Amino acid sequence: MDFTRSDAAVEVARLAAQVLATGPDSPPGASGPVAATAGADFDTATWKELAHSGLLALAVPAELGGDGLGVQETAALLTEVGRQAARIPALATLALGVLPVARCADTGLQRLLLAGVAAGDTVLTAAIREPSCPMPESPATLAALAGQSGTVTGVKVGVPYAAAARWILVPASLDAADPAGAGLDRTAVVVVEPDAGGLTCQRTRSSSGLPEYTLRFSQAPVAHVLRGCGIAEVYQLAVAGACAVGDGVIAAALELTTRHVRTREQFGRALATFQAVAQQIADVYAAARTLHLAASSACWRLDSGRAADLDVDVAGYWLAQHGPAALRTCHHLHGGLGMDVSYPLPRYSALMTDLVALIGGADYRLDRLGGREAAGA
Repeated sequence: MDFTRSDAAVEVARLAAQVLATGPDSPPGASGPVAATAGADFDTATWKELAHSGLLALAVPAELGGDGLGVQETAALLTEVGRQAARIPALATLALGVLPVARCADTGLQRLLLAGVAAGDTVLTAAIREPSCPMPESPATLAALAGQSGTVTGVKVGVPYAAAARWILVPASLDAADPAGAGLDRTAVVVVEPDAGGLTCQRTRSSSGLPEYTLRFSQAPVAHVLRGCGIAEVYQLAVAGACAVGDGVIAAALELTTRHVRTREQFGRALATFQAVAQQIADVYAAARTLHLAASSACWRLDSGRAADLDVDVAGYWLAQHGPAALRTCHHLHGGLGMDVSYPLPRYSALMTDLVALIGGADYRLDRLGGREAAGA
């Protein structure tokens, strides 16, 4: 395959970098991703700026006034979001929300669920994780459906931006007692409103401080059902989106660390001239480039309609296993400066920790790969 970015993806990355230019390198108190709007869970000013630039309409279907682009162009935007550690709901809204809806829903449902996304007025998210099971193939969360409505019962954890979301996508198993659950595919992706009766939303801690929640559904009403895709596709898009953000995080941390070791001197010499330092920064470079390659392959296969399971799992494992290690090396090469919370590096590390938690951690990703190999996939 050709890993050269399309003209559209290149332009998306360029424009996103311009809009997000005020990033973690900005001094404390500056506008932009570092300083979220007072009283908000995210930087609403930057979010609106992305909307005004047209970037939030990337994956919105053309018939609804969007650009009708796909996973690769969305990933280009998410990579720049990671590069700036921007405090905005881009991953939740675009990868967990817009992409599944655009790929799976009919035009009428798309029009309803995606209304306000392009203008920055609507936040979407998906509840993909359950206690002790990051992305279950058979969720413990149960949906009892009747056509496009029904109820859902269960617990989801680590749901990003749930309180700010207009719609929440919920992968669930179909109640076996229901006629709707009698088919071969015993799962469905249902859509719930965050203020629905029978739904409680409890905020939990995250490393980055970005909002995430535990959701408890007790026969909460289902507003809509995404009939056009299975839960596996929602999981794949979530992992691909997280890897795209992680791609930007590692690239930015590498650039920051390279600049530091090139200018910081010890014993009258720049740190970069010491062989041990050069070897460690080379390891980070290798991790960064490999993640970029794996994420690009996964996004390309998702866009082209090819089987993407293996590529997504490889990218997810590389992010979970090597992303945190690369950030630890960057901290080590910075010395004490790397632990200063007013310095950009801790924000990258915190965001990386949250990304790894979202996709289940290194052991979970490795188990998936191992199971695939054992099955001969």
